[in-house]
Amino acid sequence: MATTTLKVNGETRSVDVEPRTLLVELLREHLRLTGTHVGCDTSQCGACTVWVDGKSVKSCAMLALEADGREVTTIEGMATNGTLHPMQAAFHECHGLQCGFCTPGMVMIATELVQRNPEPTEGEVRHWLEGNYCRCTGYHNIVKAVLTAAENIRSQGGAQ
Repeated sequence: MATTTLKVNGETRSVDVEPRTLLVELLREHLRLTGTHVGCDTSQCGACTVWVDGKSVKSCAMLALEADGREVTTIEGMATNGTLHPMQAAFHECHGLQCGFCTPGMVMIATELVQRNPEPTEGEVRHWLEGNYCRCTGYHNIVKAVLTAAENIRSQGGAQ
């Protein structure tokens, strides 16, 4: 066993894990943050996407020990004081989800896109989401949600 200490959703956590433990396992099984989903176990679907030091990472492809000393944000860390993040709200408003399995990863990657590019085009959104699969929606409403969130964030002064 090895101990890893990381900041998860703003809270410092120390966890004893086996060296082969994946970050997604640490989040789901040790910290009970089950919003991060396991879809494929091969880093192909993006359902396990979280932020590590503010950048999107597929947590099924990262060892928990690699996150030692780093800051991890999961879908549970997106809302503030019970208020949905504008990206979460837009997914709800625009029906950018169906079964919801891919939604946490989609929200995480889409939010990073809007942070990097506050005015993405539809094509840029579609390109950015290529590594995250949705088997239900056909992506139309997901793209609409990302564009809506980007517009809402800009109108609120860009702070998110």
